Amino acid sequence: MESIILYSGIALAVIMAVSLYRTVVGPTILDRLMGVNAIESETAVLLIIIGVIYRKVDMFIDIALAYALLNFIAVLAAARYFHKKKGLYDEYKDQ
Repeated sequence: MESIILYSGIALAVIMAVSLYRTVVGPTILDRLMGVNAIESETAVLLIIIGVIYRKVDMFIDIALAYALLNFIAVLAAARYFHKKKGLYDEYKDQ
């Protein structure tokens, strides 16, 4: 059972690397925001997997929930900032 949890954590880390690629290379701001959001959501799941490994799931679920809430607020704030100040859709007008 522990090996399955360990392998799923490793697979999740590989998926996070793919999201990191989208964050760094993303052609638009929206792609980068989606990449950051995916990384942070996968980190919350990874925290729960770590809690299962250490047999302290209740503590790690609280940490993961707080982290996911901060993730949600940060992505909303960044999207609103780029929409209002930087012109989020100006990239598409140039094409």
